[in-house]
Amino acid sequence: MKTSRYVRHLVLTVLTACSLTGLAGVPAQAMPDTNALYNSAQHNFRNGNDAAGRADLRTLIGADPRDAEALALQAIWSDYAGDLPALFDAMMRLRVVDPELARGTDNAIGAIRAALGTLPNPLPALAGPQTGIVVLGYGLLPDGSLRPELHNRLTAAWLQSIAAPFSPIVVTGGNPRNGITEAEAMRRWLLAHGVPAARIHVENRAGSTVQNALFSTRMLRAAGATSAIVVTSPNHIRRAVADFLVAGTKVVGATTSLEQLVSQLPPPGRSSQRGIYLDVTRTFQLRTSR
Repeated sequence: MKTSRYVRHLVLTVLTACSLTGLAGVPAQAMPDTNALYNSAQHNFRNGNDAAGRADLRTLIGADPRDAEALALQAIWSDYAGDLPALFDAMMRLRVVDPELARGTDNAIGAIRAALGTLPNPLPALAGPQTGIVVLGYGLLPDGSLRPELHNRLTAAWLQSIAAPFSPIVVTGGNPRNGITEAEAMRRWLLAHGVPAARIHVENRAGSTVQNALFSTRMLRAAGATSAIVVTSPNHIRRAVADFLVAGTKVVGATTSLEQLVSQLPPPGRSSQRGIYLDVTRTFQLRTSR
């Protein structure tokens, strides 16, 4: 009996050693830190090193094929890179692992493509009360007054409010100067130009286009609007449209000022496209770190 117990103990010891060091004394390869890889990928995307970010994700997915967030990121950035095989592979895996996230990723990529095809349009659109008008803020001067860029946006919004007289208006922007937020400054301008106070809904927390889209979407729904006409500058309209679509707002109009209109009519360059992709991953609310 003692010999039998000794043999069993010896076998267990040998098996344990093999599991820790590998066969034939070769150390077993440590599993990669998937959280570190995810964080590294996001860091690389933020800093413009997309190839390194996608490489991090490939390693991560190899170690954990069911990491849904990594698969979603890989799909989005493979679309940006034009790597269709990698895009299809990531989406096929994601549809098995997390069908809901796969649908959201499909929507995000579709929103990017729709935004890239959007043309800046200075003409107001006709709309009914179920379509809101959303005016995106722009940094105020130190004394809380409007910069020319924001004045141009508000002029376009005012014209749009006349064309759609029953549409609720959301002014969105935080970043206070001299105690005044962008949204409050916009509200005052619209009131001074004859827009009824009851039409204006103030969203005064947003500090980015991503937050403009997320916070305004909630406000639009509370106001009974199911779609929106987004009003901003020509060089900002495509990014804003993408963010609002991903946030869940159906964009039926993209109205801009005349300033810089002609220069923004051609399709955006790769740098501008990249900014849209990066913004969409944030609006999609994939974790930026773990």
